[in-house]
Amino acid sequence: MDINDRTFDAVKAVLVKTLGIEDRAGTLNRSTALFGSMPELDSFAVLELLTSLEEQFGFEIDGSEFTGDILETVGSLTDFVATKTTLHRDAPLLAG
Repeated sequence: MDINDRTFDAVKAVLVKTLGIEDRAGTLNRSTALFGSMPELDSFAVLELLTSLEEQFGFEIDGSEFTGDILETVGSLTDFVATKTTLHRDAPLLAG
């Protein structure tokens, strides 16, 4: 299992738990449509999902980088998280 598969599985787990869709977890794949197609993913759930992803993966989402494209599919959300975790991991440590 490569890093993209692990990221997908972790994003999917957060998505399933946040939205309470355990009964449909097995149907989710990279092309599963999200915002606008999944009734559980309303504006409140989006905020909860993003907060959960920040906590799970240890990064912060700046409002300026958040677009609707991120929540188009499970795959686009996974790609966003993969990019954020790579940037976060590669960021230089700030001197304290």
